[in-house]
Order: sequence, then structure tokens, then C-alpha cells
Amino acid sequence: FPYATTATTFSATNGVTDSAAAGTALATGDKTKNGAIGVEKDLTTSVNSVAVWAKQSGYKVGITTSVSVDHATPAAFYAHNPSRSNYYEIGKDLYKAGFDFYAGSDFLDPTNKKDKSGQSENLYDLAGKNGYTIARGYKDYQKKAKKAEKMILFQTEQASQEDRTAIPYALDRQKGDLTLSEITRSAINFLTKDNQKGFFLMVEGGKIDWACHSNDAATAFHEVVDMDDAVKVAYEFYSQHPDETLIVITADHET
Repeated sequence: FPYATTATTFSATNGVTDSAAAGTALATGDKTKNGAIGVEKDLTTSVNSVAVWAKQSGYKVGITTSVSVDHATPAAFYAHNPSRSNYYEIGKDLYKAGFDFYAGSDFLDPTNKKDKSGQSENLYDLAGKNGYTIARGYKDYQKKAKKAEKMILFQTEQASQEDRTAIPYALDRQKGDLTLSEITRSAINFLTKDNQKGFFLMVEGGKIDWACHSNDAATAFHEVVDMDDAVKVAYEFYSQHPDETLIVITADHET
């Protein structure tokens, strides 16, 4: 890549950031408190992300990750919440933002476990009501993509039963597991369909961080290589559209 630069992602209150404040810094240019998503440090004033600006300007938008779609980094691009762990509310914000394509392992709290009344609407049911088609795995995506207006790509239900928090580590991958490269390919494919204007896409390799938290060097190396494979998919697209494509690769924080 021809250029290198720096970004400061420390939070408004702490030199050591977390993914919520760092993601918000990257997505919006605003510093917030650790744990907060898409809001100022007062925890109430919403701030919009580059993805929202792109959508408002008529571009298609995709937000994707190898972990759950409501995790802190992807959420910083579409949600507004004082706490990154309010997964159900963040999931509802995903529909409010109305972006064209989302991908990740799954929702972490599709039924709102905190609500004991049982009145909360299931996030999967809300998909159809908001015009989204859910695909389960890459093959299912290929079947459904043509007819879908808006799409959410998750791993298979069987994979989610085993671990809904993320797609498997590259090191542990089995045949048929959803990969970050497939997510990237699906997103580019979907966002370029019937599109004259262009698109904004965020892709997160979310488990590099998890492997580093665990001090697991081998797993971290494999995750970085896996991220590089996803970059290659984006670079293939760049090679076909060099004059109008910008790829930025960054990290929100080290562990």
C-alpha cells in the first residue's frame, strides 16, 4: 500500500481504550467513554458515523465482522448506546440504521433476555419486517442474494448452536465454516449489485483481538493471515476499479 498514517483511538476518559470507544473514534471522529457506542462522552448525545453519512449521500453500506454483528466495533458504525453490552438494543439499532448488508456470526441476544415480560420482539422476526433477508452460510447467501433487497449474512444455525459469539478461529476451521474472506466477497458482491453510485464497506477481523487477549501467539498469527486473505478479496476489487476505490486498513487498538 502506498501510504501510511496514524489515527488516535484513545478514549475521552482513558489512555487505554476499549473497542467501543476506539470503534466510535474510528467511525465518527468523536472521543467517548470506554464502553460507549456512537454517543458523546455525556452518554446521551448521538454521533453519526462515516457509514451513516455514506447512506445519507445515496451510497450503499455494508458492516461486517468475524464476530457477532452487534459487537462493539461493528456497532460503532450503526448504533447509539451508552453500553456496548446492551446487545438487544444494539440489534434494533441495526434495523434503524437500515444499511444494505450486515454480516457476522449471529446476534448475541436476539430475544432480549433482560426483558422478563416476554414482550420484546425477536430480532430475527424484525428482519423480515424491516425488509431484510437472512442467509445462513455462504451457500445460502449465493442462493438468496439475487432476490434480496437488503441482507444479513450469518453462519449456519448449527455453527451458532456451537458458538454464536464468532465464526471459528482460522486455526480451528472446518469445511463449510463461514470465513472472513467469504463475508468480504459476499459484501462486495451484494453492494455492487444494481449500484451506479458506489458503496462504503467496513470489514472487521474481530478475533485477532481475542487471541491477543488470550496471549495465544499461534492463533493470533493465523487470524492476521486470515485478515490478509480478506484484504486480498478487497484488493481484487480495487484492481478492477483502481480509480474510484479507497482501501483503508487499520486497527482500533492493541491488547
